[in-house]
Amino acid sequence: MKHPINPIILDFNNVSFSYEATKVLDSASFHLHQGEFVALIGPNGAGKTTILRLLLGLSAPTKGSIALYGSHPKTGRTNVGYVPQHASYDPSFPISVEEVVRMGRLKPFKRRYNQTDLEETKKVLEVMELSHLAKRPYSMLSGGQRRRVLVARALSANPKMLILDEPTTNMDVDSEKRLFDALGRVKGKTTVLIVTHDTGFVTALTDRVLCLGQKGPSKQGSKVVQHKVAPVDDIPGAIYGGDAVKVLHDEHISGDQCIQVGGHV
Repeated sequence: MKHPINPIILDFNNVSFSYEATKVLDSASFHLHQGEFVALIGPNGAGKTTILRLLLGLSAPTKGSIALYGSHPKTGRTNVGYVPQHASYDPSFPISVEEVVRMGRLKPFKRRYNQTDLEETKKVLEVMELSHLAKRPYSMLSGGQRRRVLVARALSANPKMLILDEPTTNMDVDSEKRLFDALGRVKGKTTVLIVTHDTGFVTALTDRVLCLGQKGPSKQGSKVVQHKVAPVDDIPGAIYGGDAVKVLHDEHISGDQCIQVGGHV
């Protein structure tokens, strides 16, 4: 089945990276298209955090090049909304859900919110199904609810790309379902990159699966390959809201082909 190819917004080209004598990435290449929903998977220590740091311009590659929205990552990252795996906060600080989400509208040298900021905050609260919690103290939320609030904060800035690092960490089944229902509503409008150590399954929203961990040419650092997926009859623990597909690690895809349930292209 043919799929329309949208413009490339991230080009990770033949990138190698080392921490002193330890090679983490070895000639790793992949790219993302505008509007795609992509899962970057790999075991702990494979280099997922390194890739995030590189594409956000927080680290520089030892070799190769990275272009984010046609620019250096430090410039291109202004188009990105990032939700980290862990976000520390002071539970005694009196801030509401609405106020946390509205913080995503702040920009350098901007000290006041305008009507557009209020409208965008209200809109994203609705998208993330958080409107009923808008006035509740952030510290009173469950871990899953706080996670959705942080996603809402990132989306409030209307980013072209949303990156979620281990989004389901410490989430219960209901929270996972609510999160992925919400991500389904932004799919196609915003490029979504989910980074996870779960190498067995991904959400069925996924267009492409990129796997990190196989050794590159030097047999030391990791490279990135694209895998097919297949439907499963019994989802373990109803992960990803009960709508997931299995990653087929022995079946690779090349080029710009997209995965489809059943492993067909």
